Amino acid sequence: MNRQPAPHAELLPGTPWHTGERILQSRAGVEERLAEVGPRVVRDYMPDQHREFFAMLPSVVIGAVAPDGHVWATLRAGQPGFLQSPNPYLLEVASPRDADDPADSGMEDGNAIALLGLDPMTRRRNRLNGIVRRDDARGFGVTVGQSFGNCPQYIQKREFVVTRDHATPGTVAPQILTALDARARTLIRHADSFFVATYVDLPGGRQVDVSHRGGRPGFVRVDADGSLTIPDFPGNTFFNTLGNMLVNPVAGLVFVSYPTGDLLQMTGRAEVITDSPEIGTVEGAERLWRFFPQQIVRRDRALPLRWDFMPGGESPQALRTGVWPGDPAS
Repeated sequence: MNRQPAPHAELLPGTPWHTGERILQSRAGVEERLAEVGPRVVRDYMPDQHREFFAMLPSVVIGAVAPDGHVWATLRAGQPGFLQSPNPYLLEVASPRDADDPADSGMEDGNAIALLGLDPMTRRRNRLNGIVRRDDARGFGVTVGQSFGNCPQYIQKREFVVTRDHATPGTVAPQILTALDARARTLIRHADSFFVATYVDLPGGRQVDVSHRGGRPGFVRVDADGSLTIPDFPGNTFFNTLGNMLVNPVAGLVFVSYPTGDLLQMTGRAEVITDSPEIGTVEGAERLWRFFPQQIVRRDRALPLRWDFMPGGESPQALRTGVWPGDPAS
């Protein structure tokens, strides 16, 4: 079913912030500070340290919008060096087309896209959104729209091993689920992280965002109707993700099974909750958001990587947060 075009947001002149972000920044009391800080920290180019950082990574998180308007989050992997920046305004991604990935149809030439580079071993992460430049099926480039760093909060330290050549596709066909089954619910309830993609349409064009969410296992609640309820813990107060949801209430989520390389990808409707007695239920939560899956794809062994938890790698910030009462993962 085709979705209606995304509602448009307006940018605050002289800043990178749009309507939805500014509403939440105002409620948090940081609107004036971020109006000043925003132009300095959100750039239209990648600084050298970001360019060098992407080139070291074995994987990247991607947010893309399919032709039907549904937004998906995914991961792509390769030998370190599969991400290269020949100049500060371009990131090249040597990742071939993947028909099994529901996000792939949103990676055509001219499409808006978002990337998140994250190194679990050091907790470093940098974000990038821009426009796809594609000449063939072997990979694509991204011209920079926005580039900025993120704090290392809520990231658990993990180290990776490569289990197959990145050019060798997975051999397990994707599974299309009509609802979250027991296996999917178990993965979500025990997850200490996931990734979320959102987007808005601005006067200058579409803007996609993809970000990391983390906490202790049990911080994501699976409700009886199959929806998810997620606490929003203190962060950089940019409100890129929730600000997008306020304007365009959709999202794409991906949960990674780190020991197996499986991906659970979902796209659906999102809702931001800023006033509810449930907010106080989870320690550290400042607001909540809900996600209602409409399409679900499980891809076993989709990634050629496996991650092991590093001894002592618990995130100090995550340890100071709570989980949902009675959750089996707690």
